Amino acid sequence: MRKKRKVGSDEPLYIISVAARLAEVHPQTLRIYERKGLLNPARVKNRRRYSEADIERCRLIQELTQEMGVNLAGVKMILDLRDQVRSLREQIASMEREMDELRKEMERKIEEVHRSYRRDLVPLSRGEIALFSDPNLMLGLWGREGPGERERYR
Repeated sequence: MRKKRKVGSDEPLYIISVAARLAEVHPQTLRIYERKGLLNPARVKNRRRYSEADIERCRLIQELTQEMGVNLAGVKMILDLRDQVRSLREQIASMEREMDELRKEMERKIEEVHRSYRRDLVPLSRGEIALFSDPNLMLGLWGREGPGERERYR
């Protein structure tokens, strides 16, 4: 039984004549686009092989030049900027994944620190009043203010 292969959009499949027919251009147009750096087909045994992505890129070039009036130098700039944006988006996605991992690690470590507390200290909200059953505990809180200050709280 033959195994079905998943065809990716970057997999080089088509020879130049088939690719030209699919993109609705002359084969020489594909050669010109390659020479100008607009297309970069794969080489298999020194023969050009075009992928679905190459054909889509060719169609985009045709749209930019024929429908929008952009010259090939402008098309190159547009495609380069488009590739840069794609690359930056991939970097951002990668960094966001890394940040999520670091955030989870940080939360795990914070939780670990919280579990290690002896629970001797009780956190109070700002403005909340602490009532002490032992006045010596209260003196321990303000003991650094000076010798005269301790007498005020007795």
